Amino acid sequence: MLLSRVAALLLTCSAAVAKVSFPDLYEASVLELQAGLDAGHFTSVDLVKAYFARIEEVNLKGPELRAVLELNPSALSQASALDNERKKSGKRGAMHGIPILLKDNIATVASEGMNTTAGSFSLLGSVVPDDAGVVKRLRKAGAIILGKANLSEFAHFRGNLPSGWSGRGGQCTNAYFPHADPCGSSSGSGVAASIGLTAVTLGSETDGSITCPSSNNNLVGIKPTVGLTSRAGVVPISNHQDTIGPMVRSVTDAAIVLSVIAGPDPNDNFTLAQPTPVPDFTKALNANALKGKRIGVPRKVFLNDSITGNDPFVNVEFEKALDTIRSLGATVVDPADLPSAEEIAVSDNETIVLDVDFKIQLDQYYQNLKSNPSGVRSLADLIKFNDDHPDLEEPPRFEDQSELIESEATNGMNSTYFAALAFDKDLGATRGIDAALKAHNLDALVLPAQGFTTVPAAIAGYPIITVPLSFYPNNVTIQLAGPETVYPAPGVPFGLSFLGTAFSEFELVGLAFAYEQKTKTRLARKAFEEAIPKTQLADIVGK
Repeated sequence: MLLSRVAALLLTCSAAVAKVSFPDLYEASVLELQAGLDAGHFTSVDLVKAYFARIEEVNLKGPELRAVLELNPSALSQASALDNERKKSGKRGAMHGIPILLKDNIATVASEGMNTTAGSFSLLGSVVPDDAGVVKRLRKAGAIILGKANLSEFAHFRGNLPSGWSGRGGQCTNAYFPHADPCGSSSGSGVAASIGLTAVTLGSETDGSITCPSSNNNLVGIKPTVGLTSRAGVVPISNHQDTIGPMVRSVTDAAIVLSVIAGPDPNDNFTLAQPTPVPDFTKALNANALKGKRIGVPRKVFLNDSITGNDPFVNVEFEKALDTIRSLGATVVDPADLPSAEEIAVSDNETIVLDVDFKIQLDQYYQNLKSNPSGVRSLADLIKFNDDHPDLEEPPRFEDQSELIESEATNGMNSTYFAALAFDKDLGATRGIDAALKAHNLDALVLPAQGFTTVPAAIAGYPIITVPLSFYPNNVTIQLAGPETVYPAPGVPFGLSFLGTAFSEFELVGLAFAYEQKTKTRLARKAFEEAIPKTQLADIVGK
């Protein structure tokens, strides 16, 4: 009798699961996941298990995308605790119980069971003093740290190496064409978000490192104004340019995550100068946001293929995007050139600043560690460590560390450095983005994400939001991008970038949302079949 009751109960449970419509994890949004969690259709434990299974399918097996460096051994226990909290006292907010992958230059306390290495064996087993500032905010909001994403080693500040390669992670590749360039340096974050290996991801940008992988992986990425999000606890390149932002599948998700991670942090002085209070960026999500707006096109330099190196197809699709923007009620001011454009194209001031900052700030990062088993305590030690461990850090075709060597040769903040820093601000902001905005009374600028687009915003410290624009055609000429990667390639995505002045994220989110809602480009093409994980919530719930 008892056995038949149990069997009937199991059948009822199975039928209930079958009736529930689970969100497809390839595309599932934060709000869809939150609705399912609230309804009790699945738990955060189920979500973590599903994402772990999806990573297992494609990360080191099948297409070997190498997007994820390691998983959080505490993720399931965190998820369980957050599930219990939801039952007892309700959710904390939109990120409660939502799994997030972090780029592996964003620190998490070692006691949790994960490393923070920037992809380098020189930091394997190191003990950081604390969670990064953005991680503290995510935890407070109830997010679950799912794991760490692969990246271009040291955020692509090691040398002439391909995007997406690190000593620890190997070569990360794009899910839209076998062995295609994922761009970087937030490569793993981009690839993982593109095929639903997690709900959302975080990346970092110094110059292009959120924008480019968001573009190449059919994502929405926000590179915030320097000082909107904390860099405390992030392996640095330069506090004048580094910034942390979301890389996700929709503008809505980007707004949700940015609302959580933005805000002042006493451990990062730059964040103390931001306007208060931090906006709720989801309030900017208006499908009519482009109506009546003036959007400028900085054509000089940035749309010149002979300078940018872009495939001509990018500009063909960009012209269509301008028509869409006009159709949504905006005035497109074309051209709205940056007075400094030609100087930016040939300037080496950014290199001077980054080389000096990197040595000072990386040395400080190593010295602040509680412990580091490799014994590396400085940039000089790191260079020697790489040379002493070629099997780990300098395999054939991946030996270069010229940027580390160039940075080590600098001698601190001298007059050349301060002149370069001031000139960067002049080129990027005063005679750059701000000059164009003021001269034409513009609300924002728009460009293809590819090419030199990120440079003015990088040296000015200004924001960019990137949304999907198009995909390379099937007859595009495939070219080598690195020893193991190709670009462009058929079906590989590229994005559209909206740029503005300091702390204009709220405005930019609205513009990007209006464009995204009209075009829905992300849904026009999927990753190649082998790169799409099969595991769904239906395979996990009740099992």
